[in-house]
Amino acid sequence: MAVPYEGQSFSALRRQCQQNGRLFEDPLFPASDQSLFYQSNRIGQVTWKRPKVRAKKCIVIPDWKDQEWDQGKTESYSGIFHFRFWRFGEWVDVVIDDRLPTVNGELVYCHSNDSSEFWSALVEKAYAKTYGCYEALDGGNTADALVDFTGGVSEPLDLIEHGFKEDEEKCNELFERVLKVHDRGGLISCSIRAISAADMEARLACGLVKGHAYAVTDVRRVRLGHGLLAYFRSDKLNMIRRPDSEEWKKVSKSERERIGVTVQDDGEFWMNFDDFIANFTDIILCRLINTSYLSLHKTWDEAVMSGSWQRHDDPLLNRAGGCTNNKLSFLQNPQVFFQDFAMNSDNMCVSSQTERGRGENLAIGFDIHRVELNRTYRMHVTQQKVGGSVYINSRSVFLRIDLKEGRYVIIPTTFDPGLEADFLLRNFSDVSADCKELTQHEPPQTCWSGLCGYPSLVTQVHILNANGLAGQDSDGVSDPYVIIRCEGEKVRSPVHKNTRSPVFDIKGLFYRKKANNPISIELYNHNALMDSFLGQVTLPAEQGEFQQTLHLRDKGNRRDNDLPGTLTVAVVTSTVLTNI
Repeated sequence: MAVPYEGQSFSALRRQCQQNGRLFEDPLFPASDQSLFYQSNRIGQVTWKRPKVRAKKCIVIPDWKDQEWDQGKTESYSGIFHFRFWRFGEWVDVVIDDRLPTVNGELVYCHSNDSSEFWSALVEKAYAKTYGCYEALDGGNTADALVDFTGGVSEPLDLIEHGFKEDEEKCNELFERVLKVHDRGGLISCSIRAISAADMEARLACGLVKGHAYAVTDVRRVRLGHGLLAYFRSDKLNMIRRPDSEEWKKVSKSERERIGVTVQDDGEFWMNFDDFIANFTDIILCRLINTSYLSLHKTWDEAVMSGSWQRHDDPLLNRAGGCTNNKLSFLQNPQVFFQDFAMNSDNMCVSSQTERGRGENLAIGFDIHRVELNRTYRMHVTQQKVGGSVYINSRSVFLRIDLKEGRYVIIPTTFDPGLEADFLLRNFSDVSADCKELTQHEPPQTCWSGLCGYPSLVTQVHILNANGLAGQDSDGVSDPYVIIRCEGEKVRSPVHKNTRSPVFDIKGLFYRKKANNPISIELYNHNALMDSFLGQVTLPAEQGEFQQTLHLRDKGNRRDNDLPGTLTVAVVTSTVLTNI
């Protein structure tokens, strides 16, 4: 269900215009310079004209037949249109009037080659309205625009920085990714980076133009002789590989017809993937995320959370700490945890910020930290960083990362501290991620705290690894896992398959009321029917920080070395609950 933009209801406004017998004039986006520019007119005398429109189907145009110009029913035409864009986590329905800016009788901005077709100019006007004016669209971010029009997820890739031009294996992997995005209905854009203003719109010898965004309209794997050749099709350019080239001569007519490799538009051209990689510097893959479980293709579980960066003088309340360069304030940023339940899962994370007007964006990014399996309160010490996005002054930043099973905290930040804005965090994973913001610093004190007690210590237990465990399976190995127990709470690790020396690398966090009670760690071998005991260790109740390798012992037996194997653990304990 789309939300009316700025409270303007298309049906109500059109009904009102029809009842009053007048054409709609949008008071929120008037036919004046304030809808065109930030400050001053840069294109001369502008005349706003109403066209007689023939709308064509588009994914962002709802009820397009109902909006189409009908010469036989001019009385039903009200000069009002509406379009839908995905903005900050929801679809919004944007209403506009049909007055379009012209100079000397020609449309100023987007227009069709068909002089009687105006749908593209109307879409552009609605899009400009969401940004404040037409000038805000000048030099805009293609990745953001693709998200706005589809609700998908844009992944910008630097072909130079990621080494696709030198690494053939990476290049092949990229083609498979691009082919998959195309086959599943995604949108793809590519460009050649201009390094200076003078470089913009410079035409290369092959005909490509720097700084121009090209749409990839088709991707095919072509049988060429006895091999395969990857081909792209794009538009707005003379052909690089002409139909009579030596390579095309090797493609049989039947093969061309089978795969549909034809030029359907005067501006389209085909090029092989090697040429594509050699010439282009950037590509944007916009995936239309499939969250349906009734699908043959990969599905994603989406978790969405909105928040804000807000300044505060109190470090415990400040939520605008800046990036990791600001070591004292970085962890004061919003912290969002999610649980990954798959052994090795594919995750896509996107952080977006709200528009600030005038086309300006803050430089934003995020880090991902692997934390204790049972953490429910904010981090106060930096944990294991497993990934992070680049920082860029874009409306959105993206990261695709493989994560092993565990609990993670995403920290979205601005690059500089003290800057305020709203943000939206989208996390896509193979399984449900249970995403929510961590807001409290420590267990809250309640009316029961006086009776039941309140924690006086916080202890972090890090299970590093085990060695020399008993081999209990038929092949002489085990499927071990570990359980940490402390004051009635327990943390269990994932099972490690076929090993006697597992690297657990898991942590548990415990807020303790009884300082003298030790913490026990038990090891088990996972079996189909009943798990078998491998041994246990007991951690001393001492405070401070230490690492020990302990011999496993049997239940109820105080002697060491009576069961095979050792367990290495690191422990940090503090009397200040906000120290970990």
